[in-house]
Amino acid sequence: MSEKFLHITDAEYVSEYLLRLTFSNGEVRSFDFSKVYNKGICKKLQDIDYFKNFTLDGWTVDWNNEIGFAPEYLYEHGFM
Repeated sequence: MSEKFLHITDAEYVSEYLLRLTFSNGEVRSFDFSKVYNKGICKKLQDIDYFKNFTLDGWTVDWNNEIGFAPEYLYEHGFM
């Protein structure tokens, strides 16, 4: 994987709909997914058991090969 492209190297469940994400540039940011889980397929994230069952697909956080977010979006809209 090229270091030129921002990607997520680690993700940790914090609480409710909050994940702590480590990016390939070394920065750690948190992202509150409750801000995005009210539309389309993202409604599945409202199920907390589904939400907690995420994986990393090499670039970003992934839910069952159905839901994924661009790492750049998570980085830009995340908080420290």
